[in-house]
Amino acid sequence: MRPMIAIALLSVIACGKGSSNSAAPPAATKPAMPAGPVEYRVIVKSTWTKVSHPFEYPSGAHFSGMIGASHNAKYSIFAIGRRPTPGLERLSEEGKHSPLDTEIRTAIDQGNALMLFESGGLNNWRDSMVATVRVDPAHPLVSVVNMIAPSPDWFTGASDINLAENGAWITRRTVALYAYDSGGDDGTTYKAKDKDTNPKKATTRATNRHFVSHGRVKPVATVTFVRKTS
Repeated sequence: MRPMIAIALLSVIACGKGSSNSAAPPAATKPAMPAGPVEYRVIVKSTWTKVSHPFEYPSGAHFSGMIGASHNAKYSIFAIGRRPTPGLERLSEEGKHSPLDTEIRTAIDQGNALMLFESGGLNNWRDSMVATVRVDPAHPLVSVVNMIAPSPDWFTGASDINLAENGAWITRRTVALYAYDSGGDDGTTYKAKDKDTNPKKATTRATNRHFVSHGRVKPVATVTFVRKTS
């Protein structure tokens, strides 16, 4: 009887191990999303001055009008390490919103973006650029860009700013905006002549002397998102 009891116990233990190892891991839970949609004021304020960025600070310094979109993770206007789209390249070189606006509308048609927003340019640093954007649970991210002018292909902006947090829409968020090189022109100074890059290079954070002070890369603007109340 004892050998048979031992064999039975071993069988039970073996079965127990097998069932434990084959148990499926718990399913990952998706983060809670807020109800929507909701609207935000988008406020871009320059911090790019001769005092903050003294190296070769140009005459006639200004920003082109901002252009941006609310979207999901399948779309973004720009990304470090990625070559510029034709729309981003033209925006960064000429300050034109076309064809970037067409690219955004295509993303809207595909369901990856919700809304395009834009504003006029900014010449007086005491003022701000202001626009309105709508987000919803399927499109909680916002990206925005504007040209740093004059420049060969430098721009500032923010990519993939998430306005949802802990299952709710944030009330207010301010983000520092740095200068970027879109990768479409080889110029190295503010007023360099056009020198088209072919093939296009990847977009990078601009770390040349124009945007570095005391060994630190300094932002050129801020963008603030303020949730509207009904």
